[in-house]
Amino acid sequence: MDDGLQDVPQARIELRGISKHFGEGSTRVDALVDIELTVGAGEIIGLLGPSGSGKSTLLNVIGCVSEPDAGWMRLDGELVYDTRWLRADRRRLRLTKIGFIFQTHNLLPFLNATENVAEVMELAGLSRHQARMSANALLDYLEVGHRRQAFPGEMSGGEAQRVAIARALANNPRIILADEPTAPLDSARAHIVMDLLSRIAKDHQAAVLVVTHDEAIFQRFDRLVSLRDGRLVAT
Repeated sequence: MDDGLQDVPQARIELRGISKHFGEGSTRVDALVDIELTVGAGEIIGLLGPSGSGKSTLLNVIGCVSEPDAGWMRLDGELVYDTRWLRADRRRLRLTKIGFIFQTHNLLPFLNATENVAEVMELAGLSRHQARMSANALLDYLEVGHRRQAFPGEMSGGEAQRVAIARALANNPRIILADEPTAPLDSARAHIVMDLLSRIAKDHQAAVLVVTHDEAIFQRFDRLVSLRDGRLVAT
């Protein structure tokens, strides 16, 4: 029995039989094995599992960064993979529908906090003025608005991570993929981040999938699913 497969209305993420391996023959590693997972609009799901269990690989597949080897995947109602990519412009898909939050901030070092967040909005079509106003509103919510003119090299690790989270949420994505987003934050800031992710999930009917080892935030999820050796197991 698999807790990942649910009858969820308005599913934003649907995976059926998704598998991914690296290498061949004696060096082959099965990173994902026959994954069945559905995440609905407005759901926030915690993805658990030990290191090397396939969690980051799964995020990369859903984010259309890594190509699976088998199965099919539907994102926000669109079939994007069925034994091969069906969506040619996956960069545009990522820009408009998918928000990524990583363990490291990956901010552009030559842009300040506001510019790092606003850049994503401008690429999606907002005017520079609109993008900067929206960017500053997100930074204020994450309690890093006072650092809006700071460059990444001038920020603490926690500040830079909060700016990166604001950037991931810039275009109100339908799908948010977060890899240990609260790891560099203290408990108070971690709960601010979870509050924002929960609000985005509910208000914008986004599907949020969060890789975490932080037991303090387990209660903030609608469901928990777990990966072991590339397989989803009951949680």
